[in-house]
Amino acid sequence: MARLPAKKRPWLICTALEEEARSAGFRFVAGVDEVGRGALAGPVVAAAVILDPRASLPHKLNDSKQLTAAERERIAAELVRVSLAIGIGAVEADEIDRLDILRATHRAMALAIERLDPQPDFLLIDGHLELPNVALPQRAVVGGDAFSASIAAASVVAKTWRDQLMRGYDALYPQYGFAQHVGYGTRAHLAALRAHGPCPLHRRSFRGVCAESA
Repeated sequence: MARLPAKKRPWLICTALEEEARSAGFRFVAGVDEVGRGALAGPVVAAAVILDPRASLPHKLNDSKQLTAAERERIAAELVRVSLAIGIGAVEADEIDRLDILRATHRAMALAIERLDPQPDFLLIDGHLELPNVALPQRAVVGGDAFSASIAAASVVAKTWRDQLMRGYDALYPQYGFAQHVGYGTRAHLAALRAHGPCPLHRRSFRGVCAESA
């Protein structure tokens, strides 16, 4: 198994892990990542991306956390053009409360993979755990969004999609400021919870929601 490449520049993302899988005979290698796991409101969202090995990577493709909002939106739009397939899965707050956040995250990832066409035959998963109940060869990669091009692509797609969703929810629930914090536990969000209590988007099993709305 190949060692993770060292990053020499902040935006250096390579396809070594994807190429290793393809050299082992796999054809459609999907990177999978999630966003929103630590938020107090809104869904946990996962994306799965199969990059076209013949296409150039978007300029400065990187872990979504290392990019500005404008860079993410540009890269996400380019990924739509240069990827073989993109799938998105979302699990809403009520199901997160019912399942717990880990199982909800795995569910969102499984949904994203199911929505790929073509279907992948190998998965690169960001994190330290492989996906249970997904009958595909896979590799968990700690910090994978900093090293794998397809995982980084998934992180950008998931973050862009979820941020746009939460900005839309801001019009329905303007008192919470979702357009600014997209559901995370900022000081302003916690103050809004104290003032207004939770809305249907809030994860009532999360400590921050329970504490501020008690």
